[in-house]
Amino acid sequence: MTSIAGEVLLDVSKVSQTLGGTKILAGVSFQIIDRVRADVVTGQVVALLGPSGVGKTRLLRILAGLDAPDAGTVRGKDGVELLQGSVGFVFQDYPLLRHRTVRSNLELAGRIAGMAPADTVKRADRLMETFQLAERADFYPAQLSGGQRQRDAIAQQIMQPRQLLLMDEPFSGLDPAALAKVASLVVEVANLDDLNTIVVVTHDIRTAMVVSDTVHMLGRDRSGGKIVPGARVKESYDMVERGLAWRRGVEQSQDFLELEREISAKFQEL
Repeated sequence: MTSIAGEVLLDVSKVSQTLGGTKILAGVSFQIIDRVRADVVTGQVVALLGPSGVGKTRLLRILAGLDAPDAGTVRGKDGVELLQGSVGFVFQDYPLLRHRTVRSNLELAGRIAGMAPADTVKRADRLMETFQLAERADFYPAQLSGGQRQRDAIAQQIMQPRQLLLMDEPFSGLDPAALAKVASLVVEVANLDDLNTIVVVTHDIRTAMVVSDTVHMLGRDRSGGKIVPGARVKESYDMVERGLAWRRGVEQSQDFLELEREISAKFQEL
C-alpha cells in the first residue's frame, strides 16, 4: 500500500554526546516524516536498531528531553523544541508503582497529568479494555506477566495523549506469545492518530522490521580494525518504499527474509 510523505514530525540533527571522556554519540541525524495513506489512519513507527552498548538508550533520553546533547538539536512538529514531559517514555524496567494496582497506576498518571477525575476514570477504563487488562484491573505489578506489565506501562504513558512515545527495548525478555501481542499493540497505539509517532529502541531485528515503517541502524565506525567511539546512523531502511510495511504476515515473504539477512549481516559489523 502506497503513502505520501507529509510534514516533518521529528528532526534529529547532528546530535553528539560525550560521557566520562568517551564519545557516545557522534552526529546522529535523521527525520521522521508523517506517513499519509488515503482513508487509513496511519501513525509512524520508527526503530532504532543496534547492539547493546552502542548508545541507543542515551539517544532516547535526549529525544525525551531527559538529557541534553553536547551538540545538535532535537525538534518536533513545526520546528518546536521538545520539552521534558511532552514526550511519553516507556522504560525497559517498566516503572510501575508496586503498591498500586493496574487501575491505580493508570489513574495516578491521569491525575499527575492534570486530568479531571471523571475523565481519568473513563480513559483508564478505555485503555484497560484496549490493552486487554480489564480482567487484571485490581492486580498489582508483581501479579502480572512480563507482557502484561509492558502493556500496563504503555497505557500509563498514554493516559495523557502524547503524539511522541519512546520505548526502550519493549520486546526484551518476552515469550513468543507476549512478544506478538506487544508488537501488535505498538502498531495499534501508533495508528490511533495520524500524527502519533513511536520510536522503538531494540536489538530485535525481525520484530523491528515487522512493526516499523522505517528502520535506522546505529553503529560506530572502524579504523585499522578498531572501533571508533561515537555512534551515528549507519544505515536506514524505508520499509514503505520496499513494500514491506503494513502487511500482515510480511515476515514470511521472500523480500522480507532477504532484507533480514542483509540487516543481520551488517548488524555483526556494528
